[in-house]
Amino acid sequence: MTAQLIDGNALSKKLRGEVAARAAALTAQGLKPGLAVVLVGDNPASQVYVRNKVKACEEAGLHSVLEKYDASLTEAALLARVDALNQDPTIHGILVQLPLPAHIDAHKVIEAIAPEKDVDGFHVASAGALMVGQEGFKPCTPYGCMKMLEYIGYETRGKHAVVIGRSNIVGKPMAMLLLQANATVTVCHSATPDLAHFTRQADIVVAAVGKRNVLTADMVKPGAVVLDVGMNRTDDGKLCGDVDFAGVSQVAGWITPVPGGVGPMTITMLLVNTIESAERAAQSVDR
Repeated sequence: MTAQLIDGNALSKKLRGEVAARAAALTAQGLKPGLAVVLVGDNPASQVYVRNKVKACEEAGLHSVLEKYDASLTEAALLARVDALNQDPTIHGILVQLPLPAHIDAHKVIEAIAPEKDVDGFHVASAGALMVGQEGFKPCTPYGCMKMLEYIGYETRGKHAVVIGRSNIVGKPMAMLLLQANATVTVCHSATPDLAHFTRQADIVVAAVGKRNVLTADMVKPGAVVLDVGMNRTDDGKLCGDVDFAGVSQVAGWITPVPGGVGPMTITMLLVNTIESAERAAQSVDR
């Protein structure tokens, strides 16, 4: 068996087209959706991510603001900027790029973002809303994974999903979203004995630990859907995921490639969350 690829670039293009149409409709009403991205320091990977986010905003017709600061910026100064953006009616989403310099408490900064502008979905209010099934912003990467399952027409009800990883950014919210979609969910992590015992039972496997070859062909149930969230490098510097793609693609039914799989969906869902925030702002104005 050779797995079918879930093309994140193609789905991303489709969803970004929908975002652009929604942005145009809002702009015509006099409300241009706006995203503010704050970058502190000169982390090379962060600079690339931020540049891609700003470019995606512009292409979708969103107003984007990029604020770059030196790594010496104080925590108090950053919190003051976040507060100012909270008060800015032209900004509907605020993203503070992680990681932050060591002297800044990232948790404190994330919690300073107004929940209604937390388009990353990292605020405790967003996490709580997800936990209890209320309306709120879903973290972009897990949200993108769910869209990919929807894209291939995969019915999650009654299926067994295994999430490898328990981070607040991917693993935990991924498990919550799969539960909401009526899957039976197992969360595995670094303290899980015999990972393969669980993954071999899974209809869906989400690998999100940032470790090469954490999932190999002998660990996968034939026909399973494998979503690879990892972003790593091979010994010769090529981008790769957490999954042994060459081997697993011979066993799985569906698989996401790296690059071109989950990655493009993360920025796309950031745009979707920003549009949703702007639409909510427009509704509150109408009232």
